[in-house]
Amino acid sequence: MISQPPTLDDAQYQDEILKGVSRTFALTIPQLPEMLRHVIGNAYLLCRITDTIEDDNALTTKQTRYLSDMFSEVVCGHVAAERFVDELYPLLSDHTIPAEHDLIKHTPAVIRVTHSFNPVQRKALERCVRIMSRGMADYQETETLDGLKDLPAMNLYCYYVAGVVGEMLTELFCDYSPEINRNKSELMKLSVSFGQGLQMTNILKDIWDDRKRGACWLPQDIFLKKGIVLRELQSGHSKPGFQEGLAELIGVAKKHLCNALIYTCLIPPQEKGIRRFCLWALGMAILTLRKINRHRDFHDGQQVKITRRTVKTTVLTTSIFAGNDWVLNQLFKIISQQLPDTAISDELFYRR
Repeated sequence: MISQPPTLDDAQYQDEILKGVSRTFALTIPQLPEMLRHVIGNAYLLCRITDTIEDDNALTTKQTRYLSDMFSEVVCGHVAAERFVDELYPLLSDHTIPAEHDLIKHTPAVIRVTHSFNPVQRKALERCVRIMSRGMADYQETETLDGLKDLPAMNLYCYYVAGVVGEMLTELFCDYSPEINRNKSELMKLSVSFGQGLQMTNILKDIWDDRKRGACWLPQDIFLKKGIVLRELQSGHSKPGFQEGLAELIGVAKKHLCNALIYTCLIPPQEKGIRRFCLWALGMAILTLRKINRHRDFHDGQQVKITRRTVKTTVLTTSIFAGNDWVLNQLFKIISQQLPDTAISDELFYRR
């Protein structure tokens, strides 16, 4: 299927809607080199459309699977974006925020931009959306308050939601820079761990918010060892065993974020824009983990959300030292030193 070339209005819409659907990425994406800014902004919107399909609770499991598969075909150029909009848009509920309603409505504009990229970029985006769509649909079908079976099941969920995004970003970084590409094998090995560290932080922060909508992404095995049955959890009644299980997962997330720092330091120091993009996300995640660790009895995500002042401090500090690996490693050690460590084997933290 031949798609129309993007217009200036399409590019402008992409920049504007990004601010509406994500304050964090609207902050970090502009830090990237111009050649990457456009494609990674588009990639985020594609992932957000995928996420919207999965999150709208008005859709049946069958509809979610069907529309997720259709969107993958849209991204690949096999199905018209207009047809996708005609089928999904009328089904969206008030659960989907107005900005996401608007994004779905303007899917053709986003896709015209997608189809303007070079073959390597398009392949990376197509692969990411395909894996994410199928994986998230699989997990949605088993979404309950029982939690996931075990840590490997949580790892797989994190891969579908965020690890595959790490792989996609690495492909785009390597396509952009021959110097970055020289470290591709090491970067790809670490990219899934980077994504999982960010996603695990979100899962831990959103435990109680997720439960309100009938979902739990925590691993049963870790909590059963502490005498905790996840289905029986009640907000505001945090038992010692639950806090111990939480500490174990904080240690796992910390290790993943340590890998995220190694990943960032493999990016050439002169690529400060890419480093800032990585460091701001990493910095906010590790500070959120620290807050969760201090308040393991929290019962609302707002209680462990970092302040705007903390975000500004993170942005300023990491920007100043973006090119200095020694300082970055020292900062990470200082900030994370009070977080629990994990006894899980290192080999489980790397892409195989």
